[in-house]
Amino acid sequence: MALSGVFFLNLLIILLIVGTVMVMLNKSGYMASRDNERLVKIEKDIEEIKKTVEYIKSKLEEI
Repeated sequence: MALSGVFFLNLLIILLIVGTVMVMLNKSGYMASRDNERLVKIEKDIEEIKKTVEYIKSKLEEI
């Protein structure tokens, strides 16, 4: 009877560790995708700024 208790305790510990690892991987994956979205937004903003600078340059050249 004590042997089956130790077995279930070991099984419970293993499941707890596996669950913790899965949660950590899911969180890191979510953060990575969030960072990628942020980078895409920054790249779009940079392109918009470049266009604005080119427009201002062309206006200054006209003057």
